[in-house]
Order: sequence, then C-alpha cells, then structure tokens
Amino acid sequence: MEKNNIGSLMDVTMSKMREMVDVDTIVGSPITTPDGITIIPVSKVSYGFASGGSDFAMKQNSGFGGGNGAGVKIDPIGFLVVKDGGVRMINVTPPASTTIDRAIEKAPEFIDMIDGLISKYVSKKEPAAEE
Repeated sequence: MEKNNIGSLMDVTMSKMREMVDVDTIVGSPITTPDGITIIPVSKVSYGFASGGSDFAMKQNSGFGGGNGAGVKIDPIGFLVVKDGGVRMINVTPPASTTIDRAIEKAPEFIDMIDGLISKYVSKKEPAAEE
C-alpha cells in the first residue's frame, strides 16, 4: 500500500510524542534517601492528537495541503513511599470527588489492613512449638 502525505505527517507527530512521553514520565525514577526510604514520583499523562489533509488536482502532479497537531499534559499526582517493607501513596492532587475514585485511592491501604488482619489471625491459629 502506498504511503500518502497525511500518513507521513501523522507518523512524524506520533514518533515525536513517543519521544516525549515514556514510562519514566509516568512512574519516575526511584529516589532513595540516606535513611533507606525510597520515593517514586507518579504522574498522570493526557494527550490529544488531530490531523487532516486534502489532495488538490493540479495541471502537473497533485498538490497536497495538510496539517496536524498534538498536545501533551503531564500532571504530578503523588509519590509512592517505600519504607520498612510497606508502600504508601502520598497524593499531591485534590481528593477524589467520586466514590469510585476514593475507593481506588484507598485500595492500597485497604489491602495492607487485610494483610495485617490475616497475619494476626494465622499467628493465633498456629499451635505453639513443643520443645
């Protein structure tokens, strides 16, 4: 299949967007403090893309007119803090406005709480070691 001019424009724009936004943009490189705490920045990336073009019939060859545009928005949303084997999210954005968003935001804390309860339950159920 022959590649047209609008396809070329789109390819160039998309490759430039890929260069700007990679995994390290969303989940940043870990930073370790002298006391052993690891901090990992987390961001939200939004992007938009538009493209259009037209071929014009001309006496010699054909003419092409086209253009495209793209925008990328990066918002820091928080930091993952790894300390003593636990992970905690510290948000830098306003609190969630819907119930589902709040539930997703609290999920790591909820999982840690359940894990702690299960550990306590299992340790109570284990028989004492006989000597």
